[in-house]
Amino acid sequence: MFIGEYHHALDAKGRLQIPVKFRKELARGAVVTRGLDNCLFVYNEREWNALADKLARLPISKANTRAFSRLMLAGAMELEIDRQGRAVLPEYLRQYAGLKKAVVIAGLYNRLELWDKDVWKRYRSGTEKHSGAIAEALGELGV
Repeated sequence: MFIGEYHHALDAKGRLQIPVKFRKELARGAVVTRGLDNCLFVYNEREWNALADKLARLPISKANTRAFSRLMLAGAMELEIDRQGRAVLPEYLRQYAGLKKAVVIAGLYNRLELWDKDVWKRYRSGTEKHSGAIAEALGELGV
């Protein structure tokens, strides 16, 4: 399970330090891909395979399912963590998420999200302002 918020910096080679508590789970295989809301998603191998299988089963006759599958699958890259706990993030994914130097790694149960620090602060601030309305809407879903 991935939870928590961690702040790290990209180095000159585009490497990101992965928090120690997540390395073991990701060492057996991980994938990074385009996420939603201008961040990157990181999945361990098991979660990625489950998601990719669901995406492969979506009807290709629908434009939205083709578009979402392309977003997630075509942008995906296997993520290798070196002995120092760093992972190289491909340039095209860093550009997609607007990652500069300071990166926030957010644990969201079955995935990690990688955010540019400033984008994360704006997103989090907006979400916090509307937390009551969000909670009310989720309450209707049984959460």
